[in-house]
Amino acid sequence: MGEELKLFGAWGSPFSRRIEIALKIKGVEYEYLEEDIFHNKSALLLKYNPVHKKVPVLVHNGKPIAESQVILEYIDETWNDNLIFPRDPYKKAMAHFWAKFIDEKCVPALWKSYMSVGPEREKAHDEACELLRTLEGELKGKKFFGGETVGFVDIVASFIGHWVGALQEAAGFDVLTEDKFPMLYKWAEDFKNCPVIKENLPPRDKILAFFKA
Repeated sequence: MGEELKLFGAWGSPFSRRIEIALKIKGVEYEYLEEDIFHNKSALLLKYNPVHKKVPVLVHNGKPIAESQVILEYIDETWNDNLIFPRDPYKKAMAHFWAKFIDEKCVPALWKSYMSVGPEREKAHDEACELLRTLEGELKGKKFFGGETVGFVDIVASFIGHWVGALQEAAGFDVLTEDKFPMLYKWAEDFKNCPVIKENLPPRDKILAFFKA
């Protein structure tokens, strides 16, 4: 088809890794451009995402799409193989709901429990646990949030599945453990061990070193 597809990302960003995972699930070829998001953002990144000035940005035949959840939906609607979203309208709406819950509630709470100290950390830890308990309830015994295969919500939850373990080790606290969240913990293990996921996650030791620094 002569399509041009470029992804502006950063190796340690769970948000740009979402897009890499989706494109690999779809079997779509693309050009990856690594961005130095902390010290030297490229002129192209600023051109293609002037509003947020951050990764990921997917550029398809010269047209940029920003924001990871928006990009994931675009990918699923553009390439029809290996669907990421449910086709049932209600199930798709629920997938959006839980993805929003993860990004707007769970991820900030987990970061807060990592960044806080003293009594604030204990409070943040309790809040994060409460949110993870709610999220675990959505699994309802399913292997993945998407059912038997990895779907949209699983991809969005990759921060919980992979990054949180390194975050816990770096900060010296435990939120997501097998004792506290057996279903969510098993989901994380199953998710990380899917071949297409495993091949497209950053090395844990590299993330750990980054968090410690």
